[in-house]
Amino acid sequence: MPARILILNGPNLNLLGKREPAIYGTETLADIERLCINHGHRLGLEIDFRQSNHEGELVSWVHEAMDPAFTGIVINAGAYTHTSIALHDALKAVAKPVMEVHLSNIHQREEFRHRSYISLVARGVICGCGADGYKFAIDALAAAGGEGAEK
Repeated sequence: MPARILILNGPNLNLLGKREPAIYGTETLADIERLCINHGHRLGLEIDFRQSNHEGELVSWVHEAMDPAFTGIVINAGAYTHTSIALHDALKAVAKPVMEVHLSNIHQREEFRHRSYISLVARGVICGCGADGYKFAIDALAAAGGEGAEK
């Protein structure tokens, strides 16, 4: 059975392609899901790709990653990046490598977007690379080979 990577997407990412394309691009979340699944298959990885507008559902999905079949998590928590201590705590508890992804460069945007609770537990952060950021995050987790979150 191939190693699995859990890719989680937070609120409003279901609107990609329609929501502020000058910031987030024209690709839809379905486009990004296909990109991730195809890239994962090329690396011999199974990709489990999900999106929710609900913080509690995202936390529950992070808990599912405790399953040994999952070797890591890619997360674009959307606005929860800047507000969710619950997601921070869940990611820390799971103790799997985490890659944080943002389509836009959050450091070139509003001040409130410069703080990330996810970054505190992430192996790495990729922002400003559009959909390719997800591929880069998958590559980083593949290279980590399931090693612990805190490197």
